[in-house]
Amino acid sequence: MKKIDYAVLLSLGALWGGSFLFMRMGAGAFGALPLAGLRAIGAALCFLPLLASRRRLAEWREHWWPIAVVGLTNSALPFLLFTFATRSLPAGLASIIDGMTPMFAALIGWLWLGQRLDAWRGAGLAAGFAGILWLAQGSLAVAPGAGMALLACVAATVLYGYAVHYSHLRLASVNPLVVTIGSHMVAALVLLPTTVLAWPTRPPPMHAWLAAAGLAVLCTALAYVLFFWVLARVGAQRIMVIPYLIPAFGVLWGALLLGEPVTMRMLAGCAVILLGTALTTGLVRPRRAVPALAVEET
Repeated sequence: MKKIDYAVLLSLGALWGGSFLFMRMGAGAFGALPLAGLRAIGAALCFLPLLASRRRLAEWREHWWPIAVVGLTNSALPFLLFTFATRSLPAGLASIIDGMTPMFAALIGWLWLGQRLDAWRGAGLAAGFAGILWLAQGSLAVAPGAGMALLACVAATVLYGYAVHYSHLRLASVNPLVVTIGSHMVAALVLLPTTVLAWPTRPPPMHAWLAAAGLAVLCTALAYVLFFWVLARVGAQRIMVIPYLIPAFGVLWGALLLGEPVTMRMLAGCAVILLGTALTTGLVRPRRAVPALAVEET
């Protein structure tokens, strides 16, 4: 990997970790439905020029139904669930739970597709869920109403994990850029009515508008373009580092820009969740003991 590849990987972690900062900044003023809708609509408008080719349009028309399913499960519903959650949860905490996406993808692959799940991967799943329970106990002690927000975060990561396998099964032969553009257009169409109907009665302040623009342009449109660019350069295995960068940047932006406290419980829960995710995805694998060579008796 070259320096530019490391820079882009770090930038993606910073951008997707920053999405929780922007959601936290804008959710209170806009509400969950309008802010999620603005994110999808803004991203779809940014993506629109990239679809202006006959080949991409033909792929979109041929595979519109599975692309629509991805639009619901990988964009519209997770956007809404995370935006709802960040109305009451700190941005850093929400980003930590988002880091469990690879773990839920492994669990869904085991339950749905019968993919192999050995003892170490199972231990990783157990560790990840223990980390969630540890964070949930601390959050509920501070804010009793945080339970629904935590469940919303977990539901969003489950949807992300499902979308990974569904895309692989139904859209493996389709240009990934077509899937991304088409799915965000579907998300924009789905969320447009609720965005209009739930629009806030009081005009949102400028910082909320800037947060919405950051979500749509930086954390969605730009981030996905960078993602596919670096994916083609470094491959799928190396790009798996990004889910581990998102919680780190989410906690960092929340602490630096929103003054969110970083507690020992958060750090411990984050460490346990990331360890569990690393074990589940096979990124960390304990070394096997090498048997000693038998010495032949003479």
